[in-house]
Amino acid sequence: MEKDNSSSAPLDCLIIGAGPAGLIAATYLARYRRNIKVIDAGKSRASLIPVSHNYPGFPDGINGKALLARLREQAQNYEVEIVQGEVQRLERREDGIFTAHYGGKSVQARTVILATGGVDIEPELPNVIDAVRQGYVRHCPICDGYEVIDQKVAIVGAGKKLMREALFIRHYTPHLTVFALGGNHNLDDEDRAALREHNIEIIEEPIEEVFIEGGKIVALKGKSGKAHHFDTLYSALGTRVRSDLAQALGAEVDSDGDLLVDRKRLQTSVPGLYAAGDVVSGLSQISVAAGHAAIASTAIHHYLNKQQGNY
Repeated sequence: MEKDNSSSAPLDCLIIGAGPAGLIAATYLARYRRNIKVIDAGKSRASLIPVSHNYPGFPDGINGKALLARLREQAQNYEVEIVQGEVQRLERREDGIFTAHYGGKSVQARTVILATGGVDIEPELPNVIDAVRQGYVRHCPICDGYEVIDQKVAIVGAGKKLMREALFIRHYTPHLTVFALGGNHNLDDEDRAALREHNIEIIEEPIEEVFIEGGKIVALKGKSGKAHHFDTLYSALGTRVRSDLAQALGAEVDSDGDLLVDRKRLQTSVPGLYAAGDVVSGLSQISVAAGHAAIASTAIHHYLNKQQGNY
C-alpha cells in the first residue's frame, strides 16, 4: 500500500521516473539506508527497446522491458516504495523542502532526482508504434547501428539532425535513402551535395504510410503511391525532453530543453534538485544513465550527511 507522507517528516529523496536511471538511483539510495520513494508514470522509452546489445553484462542483448523488470526487482529487494502516478507539479519552499503533487496526493522530500527521460518524436504515420516495438523503426544508431550493417535503411527527419544522422549511419551501410517529411527537410545546397557525395539518395515526396510486409518495412510515398522496401527506418526527428517540472522551478536547460547539471554531482541549478538519464544534456545511453544514477545518489547521500551534521 502506498504511504502518504504529506503530513509526516520529508523523505530523504524523491525519485521521479522509474526508467533505468531512476531505478538504479533507488537501489543506491536504499543501500545508503535513505528514506526514499519512486513515482513512476510508466513512460520509460526503454520499454520500447526490442533488444539492447551494448548494456554491460548481457552478451546476447536484453529486451527493454526485461531490463526494467530486473532493475525494479533489484530496487524492491531493498524495500524501495515504487508507486504509479504522474507528478503534475513540483514546488520548493524557502527552507529547501520539495513538494510533489501527483494523482490528488502530495509527498515532501529534502532532495529530488528527476529521471523523467524523454520521448522520441515519431513520424505521424499509421502503424509506426507497432513498427517501433518490432524493431523496424529505430531512433539511436549509437545503440544499434551495428545491427544494420549493409542493410537497406531509410531515414526520415528534418534539417541538420537529418544530415548528421544520415552521415553517421553511412558508417554502417552504403544503402541509404533520406525521406522528406511534409515535403521539406530544410537541407541547404551544401548538405545535399554532401549526401550525394556519399551516394545517399534523397526523395522529396513525403511518406504517408508505414507497414510491415514479408519481414521488411514498407514506406509508401504520397500521391504516387509508390512503395519502397527497407530493412529498417530511422527517425531523426529528435526527442522531447521531459524537463518541464524542473524548468518550472527555474532550472537551467540547453536549447533542446535538456537539463544543465554540475557534472561532479549531477545537481541542477536548483539546490537539492538532481537529474539523471536522458533528461540531462549529453549522450543518451542506458550505461550513461546508470553512471548518472550512481553519481547523483552518492552526492545526495553526502549532502544529507552534511545537513544532518554527520560530517
